[in-house]
Amino acid sequence: MMVSKVMQTVKSFFIDNLQPVHKFTSVKWTDGKKWEVQLEVIEEKEYMKAHAKDEMIGVYAVILNEDLEICSFSRIELRSRGTIPKN
Repeated sequence: MMVSKVMQTVKSFFIDNLQPVHKFTSVKWTDGKKWEVQLEVIEEKEYMKAHAKDEMIGVYAVILNEDLEICSFSRIELRSRGTIPKN
C-alpha cells in the first residue's frame, strides 16, 4: 500500500503545481531512504490544440523522502505524444 500513498502524494502535488499526471512509469524505493518516481504529464494541451499540433508529453523525475515529502522534481524529457520514449 505504500506505493499507492506515494503515487497519491505525487498526483496531488502535480495537480496543485503543474498539470495532472497522465501516467506513472515507475515508482521505486532506493537506498533504503528515498522514493524515486517517474511519470508523464500532458504539457500545454490547450496551446497545442489551438495550433493543431500533437500534444507534448513531459517526462518528470520526482524524489520523495521516507516521510513522503517531495524533495525535488525535474522534467527530464519533452516529446510529441506519438514519439517512442527513449527508455
